[in-house]
Amino acid sequence: MRTSLLPATLLAAVLIQPVLAGDRPSGWTPELLMTVKRVSSVQVSPDGSRVAYVVAGALMEGEKSEWLSHIQVARADGSGSFQLTQGEKSATAPAWSPDGKWIGFLSARGKEGKNNVWRIRADGGEAEQITEEKAAVSAFRFSPDGGRIAFLSADPKSDDEEKAEKEKRDARVVDADLKMIRLRVLSLAKDEAGKRAPRVLTPVSLSVGNIGGGADFKWSPDSRSIVFTHQPSPKIDDWTKADVSVVGVETGTVKALAATRAVEGDPHYSPDGKWIALTVSEDPPSWRRRGRVALLPVEGAGAPKRLAVSLDEQPRILGFTADAKRVLVTETHRTVSSLSAVPVDGSPAQVLTPADMMIDGVSLNARGTHLGFTSQGPDRAPEAYLSPLAAFAATQVSHAQDLPSLPFGKTEVISWKAADGKTIEGLLTLPVAYQAGTPVPLLVIVHGGPAGVFVRSFTGMPTPYPVAVFGARGYAVLRANIRGSSGYGFDFRNANFRDWGGADYQDLLAGVDQLVSKGIADPDRLGIMGWSYGGFMTSWAVTQTKRFKAASVGAGVTNLMSFTGTADIPGFLPDYFGGELWDVFEVWRAHSAMFQVKGVSTPTLIQHGDADLRVPISQGYEFYNALKRQGVVTKMVVYPRQPHGLQEPKLILDAMNRNLEWFDEWVMGRTPAQP
Repeated sequence: MRTSLLPATLLAAVLIQPVLAGDRPSGWTPELLMTVKRVSSVQVSPDGSRVAYVVAGALMEGEKSEWLSHIQVARADGSGSFQLTQGEKSATAPAWSPDGKWIGFLSARGKEGKNNVWRIRADGGEAEQITEEKAAVSAFRFSPDGGRIAFLSADPKSDDEEKAEKEKRDARVVDADLKMIRLRVLSLAKDEAGKRAPRVLTPVSLSVGNIGGGADFKWSPDSRSIVFTHQPSPKIDDWTKADVSVVGVETGTVKALAATRAVEGDPHYSPDGKWIALTVSEDPPSWRRRGRVALLPVEGAGAPKRLAVSLDEQPRILGFTADAKRVLVTETHRTVSSLSAVPVDGSPAQVLTPADMMIDGVSLNARGTHLGFTSQGPDRAPEAYLSPLAAFAATQVSHAQDLPSLPFGKTEVISWKAADGKTIEGLLTLPVAYQAGTPVPLLVIVHGGPAGVFVRSFTGMPTPYPVAVFGARGYAVLRANIRGSSGYGFDFRNANFRDWGGADYQDLLAGVDQLVSKGIADPDRLGIMGWSYGGFMTSWAVTQTKRFKAASVGAGVTNLMSFTGTADIPGFLPDYFGGELWDVFEVWRAHSAMFQVKGVSTPTLIQHGDADLRVPISQGYEFYNALKRQGVVTKMVVYPRQPHGLQEPKLILDAMNRNLEWFDEWVMGRTPAQP
């Protein structure tokens, strides 16, 4: 029998009022989308018999606006599911102990109020706290012999720093006293004093991990050493300086394995401990990303041996197959995320998953026999799955979603030709009950990145741009993978170099033109929106054309120069535009919406997080004030506490409703509801 994710008192808080009132909605609404659960971190036990996974629900009652995550455990056939962790504090990042008896996880339920490592019997019981770090633990791994845990956490504030903060004499020097992320290890066996004292394994000159690297360290099969990725600081802009080293667990001696101008990362030991698979970037590395899987002997002799090119040249390594003949990688291929095997003999990579199946967050169990992952589709909400590696066959193991049976607009992959002959793909979602031959209003959504990509994900996920709700309200939605997107190889991803708002913008318009010519899109009812780079493209579009009747700019880059001077990634745009702004000033100016803003007339909504370090909120204010001073219909909504992506459920719901109301008013011509 399926058990509830949350205790009854908390489960009630997840549900939105219209559902509680017993209403039977005729179509998807933002409130219904907030009842969709987040399913993630699918981990298969070492023997392949059980699966642990995380399910998160939105708490939106009273003062709460958060996602509560707990760990579920099920048998490999999906039966016997039960909620393993409990309480009002989230539990995430499950990991099986090598003997399969314990599950470790991260939670802030301790007195420290920060994420620490806990463990609980896999069959249930009381959880035991393992680490007591003042700074949050970001990742951990059991040693293969089961005796120790290695984990990552930043250096905490010193006593003097805490005292200075309390006494209000805590002036801060930019780029000074950075808190390095260090690799630490502790024994699961307590000492004579009943304590578990961690040891720091990495020096203060190294910060462990890199951008997107996650738990970028692995134990050797004999539990004697740990291979890890590191960079000279925890700053995101330093990812281009990432190298790979190995540290002896007993000695603490660090030895460099791969340290070149290329970015090396994502290291994994072979089952026999003789080889390390890692990813190696082009030299020099670029934000447009181009990488290969390579092999390196543990002794570190010689240059890494590069293996075959993977589909998108952005592989993420899962590990070796048990026979050590192939390295398993995941990456996006066109509009799906997939799993491939890269043979160590250099022969071509082989795709292991069905061409039309989405697999996300893939993990390989400790014995290399089973895969855990989530899967979803445009009309299918995410659930947890398991498959044997020897012959891929997905078995659903979770039943986390409890959604009403409501129709979705049909989503299909379409393609069109760009002006220079490139084939551009996108996802077109038609309105519910669409009648062929009837032009309908079209909303265009632009992804972030620019090296993001639209894949065949669930259209009912709660995001600021609720595709399923738009479809229920009579809109068609185009999500275009214009040049610069991932999923189509490096050359395509590199095709917008020094050209943001150029050919990529024309790709977008060509897709709209095709839908108009086919009688699908009504040319007099067009809207455009996007977040981050999608916000850049939206702000750019309204400075170039008046075709769109409404726009919504989410955390958009509107001024390339001031963005680079205030963001936490000052090396990003100099890489994309081939030089610093003072060297190629005219290129930067010509591609900034703020320098093209005169004469804009499109009604524009601006949404931005107040705590956004990636695209600081000043970018939104610049565009808002420029539009307002010209008399353009505009509204700017600031989301307190929010970083680059909105996190709090109530504010996500607010963003959805505001976008729906904005496009209903300015594209559909519907009168907005009165307060």
